[in-house]
Formats: sequence, structure tokens, C-alpha cells
Amino acid sequence: MPRGDTGRWVQRAGQTGGGRTYRGQMPVKWYMSLVLICVLGVALVVYSRYELGHPATAVQPAANSAHWYAALGFDVCGTPRTQPLPANPNLTGTNVPGIRTDGDGVIQIIPTSAKDAGNNATLARFVQTYPKLVLSSSKLGIPGSPTYTNGQTCPKGTPQAGAKGSVRIFVWSSFTGPGSSKAVTYTNPADIKLADGQLITVAFGKPGAAAVKPPTTAIEALLNDRSASATGSTTTPSTATSTPAATTTTAPGSTTTPTTTAPASSTTAPKSTTTTRAPSTSTTAK
Repeated sequence: MPRGDTGRWVQRAGQTGGGRTYRGQMPVKWYMSLVLICVLGVALVVYSRYELGHPATAVQPAANSAHWYAALGFDVCGTPRTQPLPANPNLTGTNVPGIRTDGDGVIQIIPTSAKDAGNNATLARFVQTYPKLVLSSSKLGIPGSPTYTNGQTCPKGTPQAGAKGSVRIFVWSSFTGPGSSKAVTYTNPADIKLADGQLITVAFGKPGAAAVKPPTTAIEALLNDRSASATGSTTTPSTATSTPAATTTTAPGSTTTPTTTAPASSTTAPKSTTTTRAPSTSTTAK
């Protein structure tokens, strides 16, 4: 290509670069790239957040085979409730709920039917089978206490007095390990799938307030229940151990009596031998 043509093209490109055409085209592509990056970034953050709260690999309890435990606590306007939720009043009869509490601050997940198993094993299901317990994304009512509704002002005497409260549910996936350090916040109890070793605190109070774990007594009860469940198969060996203990205790007692008697007889025998008339008889004979 002739040098003259090349020079004219360069000159024309330089003139266009500072013209209206150039300024009108380049920003469009630039802004489109920025928008695309922002959209992808937000989508990834939302997806990661969802995966954190709803792990795809979560195992749900099966009917007639699982026995899981989750600690439960309540916090109203910054005041943790130290008294655990009383035991289910419907623990007798033929319709004993498969998700229940014995009054120690622990939810037991023992599904006996499909209603309490699999994806149905949620916090909402526990609330449904516990009479007079109210919990939704907008209300919290503990039996024997007032029912609080979103937007209601925290009462006087509480750490958050005067603040407008709302229902929040904090869930720690485990009482130990990575899941014990950070809570995932929910508002709908139906979104919380119960799992073994979970910590759950249902709170009503100032939005943005720090999450508080269930009381120490509830966590200790959780550990004790899990430990007892794990060693439940060793009941027979435990009984067997008691039997030898009783036999061993009796044996020393029986042995003590003969031992005490034996020395007494032995002591007498030597005296009899020492004072044997044999020597004196010999002397008389002489």
C-alpha cells in the first residue's frame, strides 16, 4: 500500500479519535462491561449466601431411623431467656410428635412418619406440633409470655427498650467446628431444616443486634443427650460390670471370716503343741 494512503489513514484516525463519533461509541462498551461485571458479582454473592444457608449436601432425617438433637434458645429485646421451653404437653398418647422437646432446652428429632422426616423436619414443624408456641416471620409468642409482632416497641426494662423489634432466627450449624463461629440469619422458620448438633436462637428485638447462642445449660444438655445416645448400646456391658462388682464385694467378706477364724485356731494349736505332755511323760518314764 502506498505511503501516502497510510499517512492519510493515520491522520484520519487521529482526527476521529478526538471527534464526536469516537466519544459516542467507546463509553457504551466500557459501561456495558462494568454493568456485566457488577451483575455477575452480585449474582455470585447471592448464590454463595444461599449455599451457605442451604447446603446441597445436607442430610435430612429418615423416618424410624434418625435420632438427632438441636439446642434451642430465645432472646427478647436483648434479654436471653434462661428458662428452657417446657416439655411438649402432648408427649403421651398415640400422636406423640416426632420433633419435640423434653424440657431441657433441646429439640429431639425422632421422625416416625413422613410428616416429620426429610425436608419436613423444619423448625416450623416443631412449632406446629408444640401447643401455644407462636413463631412466624412476623410474630414470636412463648407460652406464658406476651406475643411480639414486627414493629412493636421493646418494653421498658429490657436492654433494647424503645427500639422497634422484628423476628430473627439465628442458626449455628454445629456446636463445634467451623459452623460454630458464625450464625446464619433467617426470618421464616420453615426455611430452617433441623440438623444434628445445631444451635438455634429465636430472637425478637432491634434489627442488627448481635446474635446470642442458646443458654449454656441447653448446650450442655445437647452434649449429654448426644453422648447418652451414642453409648446407648453399651447398657448391657454396664449391667454386666455391676454384677462382678457385687460378687467381688461379697467375696472379700466371706474370705475375711475364714481368715479371722483360721488364725485363732492356729494360735491355739501351737499352744497345745508347746504344752504337750510328751516331754513331761518322757521325764516321768525316766
